[in-house]
Amino acid sequence: MTSEQKINILLVDDDDVSAESVVRSLRKNAVDFPITLARDGVEALEILRSVHPHLSIEKPYLVLLDLNMPRMNGFEFLHEVRSDKNLHNSIIFVLTTSDADSDRVRAYEENIAGYLVKSSVGPQFSKLASLLESYRSTVSLPN
Repeated sequence: MTSEQKINILLVDDDDVSAESVVRSLRKNAVDFPITLARDGVEALEILRSVHPHLSIEKPYLVLLDLNMPRMNGFEFLHEVRSDKNLHNSIIFVLTTSDADSDRVRAYEENIAGYLVKSSVGPQFSKLASLLESYRSTVSLPN
């Protein structure tokens, strides 16, 4: 995949401040990924399954997933995605406040691409922007 090609991002986070910080960081760092925001796992699944009344996402996409959310948390979402034959190969990065080893192990058991602790990704999520830009320019994703 070349750096000019788009990767769509589904940001799944119920914290408006955190979600806005991620969006601002990506835009500030000239990362031009189209971003769709889901407030929890239920809404994210609706978007991925193309049944949400207003929101959609096109392939290729990757998911930035918070773990602690209402209705359906990140672990429940991961289980649903990995159990769905149409979504099981989705690329998912966990982006969370939890630095607990038990959460990290549990998330990797669901085949995540990476586990990022919000406090460790730099001021205003600058390391996240760099990671995503590097990922886009080096990894070839299926459409």
